[in-house]
Amino acid sequence: MITPRHHALSLTAVLLALVLGLIAGSGLLSRPVLAGMQSDKRDLRAQIDALHEQQSSLNERLSHANTFDAQMAPRMVRDTLRGKSAVIFRTPDAADDDVEAVTRTIGLAGGTVAGTVALTPQFVDGNAEEKLRVVLESGIVPAGGQLNAKLIDQGAQAADLLGLAVLINRNPTIAPADDSQRETVLAALRDTGFISYEHVGAANAAVVITGGGLAEDAGSSGVSVAQFASALAPHGSATVLAGRDGCAAGTAAVAVARANADISGAISTIDDVDVESGRITTVLAVSTLIEGGHPGQYGIGHGAGSVTLAQ
Repeated sequence: MITPRHHALSLTAVLLALVLGLIAGSGLLSRPVLAGMQSDKRDLRAQIDALHEQQSSLNERLSHANTFDAQMAPRMVRDTLRGKSAVIFRTPDAADDDVEAVTRTIGLAGGTVAGTVALTPQFVDGNAEEKLRVVLESGIVPAGGQLNAKLIDQGAQAADLLGLAVLINRNPTIAPADDSQRETVLAALRDTGFISYEHVGAANAAVVITGGGLAEDAGSSGVSVAQFASALAPHGSATVLAGRDGCAAGTAAVAVARANADISGAISTIDDVDVESGRITTVLAVSTLIEGGHPGQYGIGHGAGSVTLAQ
């Protein structure tokens, strides 16, 4: 007779045999499995090393191309802005290197930078409408100028005022603001936290320099900058919006400008101002607009019509 105790011992023996079998089996299989995994690891490492070599080679070639463009820049832009001037507007995320390089290239083209105006985070965030409204209604609009009542975006409204104060209209019958009027407008926007600047003179063109891609929580800053650049355009002879890698994607300023037919029809955009070719293209785009050419979208990002301008 099989007792419960005997039955329990039998089941225990069977389970123990299964466990021992699994252990033995895994030991036998571990060698080929581990060998295969080690082989896969070596293959992946070889692929990674090859990709690193390719990246290094591409970076070296890009560096050489950038150096070549820098050396050729004086020939490429020579006299394209002779006798002309530009004011640079920089957003909070604009890189110092880009601003300095565009300033230098304008000089190589025979032009002058009438000043640099830094837009503050308060400006591009678009959350200070009431404060801006007080500035706009304070009676500081330059004599003979009139604000565009159709503009509702904060960035566009501020640009409309700045355009009247800083830019020289293409129409020679429209007199530019004098030094006193220009300083009044700039000081009012500075004192209310919208901009910072040192000395800014009158200019034929505006170059708005922005950064690259924006984070998902960046809000409407890209829209604000694009609208700002667009609202400057009617007041001068040329307006160019230039950003670095990533600016033509998502909600970044250049991407917004290119997606809006009204904006892209009023200004030129550059999406690679972080490399020498983009800086050269920025200056050539300003020159083309001053000479009466049409706006264009240049660079290597989404929405670009060509890499640069044909000369």
